[in-house]
Amino acid sequence: MKILAVADEESKYLWDYYEEGKLEGIDLILSAGDLNPKYLSFLVTLATVPVLYVHGNHDDKYEQDPPEGCTCIEDKIFVYNGVRILGLGGSMRYRPGKHQYTDREMARRVRKLRFSLLRKGGFDILLTHAPAYQLNDGRDLPHQGFRIFKTLMDKYKPKFFIHGHMHMNYGIRQKRYDKYGTTQVINAYERCVFEIEEENLSI
Repeated sequence: MKILAVADEESKYLWDYYEEGKLEGIDLILSAGDLNPKYLSFLVTLATVPVLYVHGNHDDKYEQDPPEGCTCIEDKIFVYNGVRILGLGGSMRYRPGKHQYTDREMARRVRKLRFSLLRKGGFDILLTHAPAYQLNDGRDLPHQGFRIFKTLMDKYKPKFFIHGHMHMNYGIRQKRYDKYGTTQVINAYERCVFEIEEENLSI
C-alpha cells in the first residue's frame, strides 16, 4: 500500500501546480495536522482515496470548517485494508487553546484506548502531530514531544510512526526519516510518500 503523508505546510506541488496523475498510485492519505481544511478536501476529491487526519495545535478552525469528505481518527484505531492506524493529534500544552496536552493528559488519552488496543491486537501506524520525546523534537516547550509515544512504540512495535510539527526548515538537525527500535519514524512536513506491506497485517 502506497501512502501519502502530509503536515504543517500545504504542498505547492500538489495544490498550486496540481496536474492529473500526480496522485496516481496513492492508496491512502494521512494528515498529521496544521493544514488548511480546504487543502485536505481538495486532496480527497482529486485522489478519490480516504484522507485520515489528526489535529495539529493550530487546527481550531476545524471546529467550524472541518475538511469535507475526510475522516478524523483522533483517539481511534482506524483499520483500512488491514492496516491499523492509531490517531493521537495535538501538541504539548504551551498556552490556552484546543489540541494541546500535558504529558499526563496525553498518557490519559492512551489509557482510555487500552481495550481498543487489546481488541485490535495493537496497531501498524501511529499517526500524531507532535513527535516523541527526545526523538527529533525540540527542547522548547511548544515543540517538545510526548513520552507516551515512545512507550507505545516500545510495547506495540508499529511499523511506522508518522508525525508533523517539526518543520524541515527549523535547522539541520531536523530529519525526514529516523528509526526507533523496529519502528520507521517519518516527519510528514509538507509531503512524503511511503509504502507499507499488507502481508501479515490484521484484516
